[in-house]
Amino acid sequence: MYNNIVSGVFNMCVQNKISCLRFNFRGVGRSTGSHTSGKGELTDVKACIDFLINDKNIEKIIICGYSYGAAIGCSVVNFSEKIIGYCAISFPWDFMGSKYKKFSQTKKPKLFIQGNRDTIALYENFENHYNFYFEPKKYKIINGADHFYSGFEENVVQEVSEFYNLITK
Repeated sequence: MYNNIVSGVFNMCVQNKISCLRFNFRGVGRSTGSHTSGKGELTDVKACIDFLINDKNIEKIIICGYSYGAAIGCSVVNFSEKIIGYCAISFPWDFMGSKYKKFSQTKKPKLFIQGNRDTIALYENFENHYNFYFEPKKYKIINGADHFYSGFEENVVQEVSEFYNLITK
């Protein structure tokens, strides 16, 4: 929740007065509960979306997730019509299995951000996974970045900001 990428995107949203919510999954940090290998974590994301819609009256939601958060978060893209798209930063397709790839399929706008030195969300498999998805979609490869994007935080934040501006117009 407080790593360089999540914090960078969160801070960009706050600075631009974009409503945003970041959270830890169950069993992470101070969150209660136990890790459930995806099932409960999908429920966590849906609960957050319900909160934004029902308690905060948010009309348009863009999911932005990093690594495990990309796989889980983007997998609920079709949960509500108020979700208008997603941004997946280093989606770990090979690590997470095909279920999350299938769940994250949608005809809503998608942005995939990938470092060309990523050995966790394997860069060499990126194109194969990316080609699975329906349009509209786009991607940004960040040359020199590994899975943790140290020194490339601003590149990631800029791409997320541009995507947000593009699909909320």
